[in-house]
Amino acid sequence: MAIGAATGLETAEQIAAVRAFNRFYTARLGLLRRRHLDGKFSLTEARILYEIGTRPRMTATALRRTLELDAGYISRLLALLARRKLVHATASHTDGREKLLTLTARGKKAVARLDAQSTQQIAGILDGVGAQERTEMVAALGQVQAILRGRESIQIERLDAVNDEARAIVSEYYEAVHVLVRDKSGSLEKLVKERGSGIWLAYLGDDVVGCVLLRRLEGMALAGECKRLYVKPSARGRSIACKLMDALEKHAKKQRLAWIYLDSYDDLKAAIALYEKRGYRRCARYNDNPQATVFLRKRIG
Repeated sequence: MAIGAATGLETAEQIAAVRAFNRFYTARLGLLRRRHLDGKFSLTEARILYEIGTRPRMTATALRRTLELDAGYISRLLALLARRKLVHATASHTDGREKLLTLTARGKKAVARLDAQSTQQIAGILDGVGAQERTEMVAALGQVQAILRGRESIQIERLDAVNDEARAIVSEYYEAVHVLVRDKSGSLEKLVKERGSGIWLAYLGDDVVGCVLLRRLEGMALAGECKRLYVKPSARGRSIACKLMDALEKHAKKQRLAWIYLDSYDDLKAAIALYEKRGYRRCARYNDNPQATVFLRKRIG
């Protein structure tokens, strides 16, 4: 048998195996039923409620990205959930095209019931599985998720409101880079509302893996400052830092800024090399950050 024929046969067998498993688990978990967990919601409706509940004030765009669903379909389902008084949508102050989504009190109760029912269902499945087999099964599920997640694309999202994910990734940045002078409480919230400023998060699937901030520089006409550029070690090697900087610089141009400044220190050689590769050049000190030893700027306007 030729190598090409053998490879084609192997691929066909792999496809058949994955399809067989799909048929098995969709039936076993009851995903083919008209209503999820025999309740009041379809599986998609239940998942939408879950996502909004775990990420308050998320946008319809972010929801569409997470669930990989058609914009029109998402819009119709959100309208239906709103009519049932489960979801509340408010206009974004920074982008009139976007809606910020939150659960109503009724929506929160519905999600709590769904969560309890799902936990009971999975517990019932695990009851018939031995301790060692459970460990092996969970490890196998994690391996499958890791393999498939490696193929996921990176999504960059500008925040309309500060969320727990933003606070967590900025805090992780502080520890990773050993930042001495840290943002005061409420400064991130203020930054989101300031004209010309912004916070961007990088998502790998549902997980936040990077961030960057832009703020206007006081006393410097048409100038902004790039701050808190960070990518988690586990997500590096995917050009995420460049994607974050692309989004920041594009926004700065729309805001008619002429310059972007940033500071760093000598130990962060990889970061400095990235900035210089993107056209940032050394300049005089422009702030009183005691930790900074390197100052750069880039003309974008």
